[in-house]
Amino acid sequence: MAGGRPVSAGRSADAWARQLHAGARRGLWRRVLAWLGVRGRSVRRADAHAARAEHGAEGERMTAGLLRPLEAAGWHVRHDLVLPGSRANLDHVLVSPCGTAVVVLDTKRWRRGWPTQLVRGRVYCGAEDRHRQVEAVASYARRVAVALGLPAGAVWPLLVVHGSPIVGGWLEARAPGWDGVVHILGPGLLVPTLAAAPRQRDPRRAAALAAHVDQVLRPYNS
Repeated sequence: MAGGRPVSAGRSADAWARQLHAGARRGLWRRVLAWLGVRGRSVRRADAHAARAEHGAEGERMTAGLLRPLEAAGWHVRHDLVLPGSRANLDHVLVSPCGTAVVVLDTKRWRRGWPTQLVRGRVYCGAEDRHRQVEAVASYARRVAVALGLPAGAVWPLLVVHGSPIVGGWLEARAPGWDGVVHILGPGLLVPTLAAAPRQRDPRRAAALAAHVDQVLRPYNS
């Protein structure tokens, strides 16, 4: 538990995986084929999507485990929250110990061994352009700032990548509609970077901002 709310990372991704598995097997004939161990094209496609969702959920749980020590340092950590007015979910939301900043943190598990780097201002994993995912977390941060009534500079979009090594250890990317940068880093730098960010603590102010987050950003319910 954190702040009276359950800490449960990856629930929405797990639920989406279950829906994909089940949806592909609706109908009597599909259920019979599934029982016989025969998978049609739509079932194989759904299973592939479900496997990616399960892979992502595991990444979110890995990030949650990394973040746990920050709570003893005064951080308020939440997982799997619903973005108001959207079908999107927020993997992790953190309130800093100073009570003046909110971190919108997105977890990714990209291909192991493929380097993540900036190429002409866009983020690539190997040969694959992944900049849309950078733009997504910037969009989430912008919408969180509006929902919470905070200035954009008080919300920090951050993307942590499991598996793929980050060239240089740390990237700063730009996204349309976001004046600041999106930070992209690996799991080894995540906690040290966040722990070094606040220069002072204000437990009362941090608790008040965390309570506001809890009122506005509701937890995902499967």
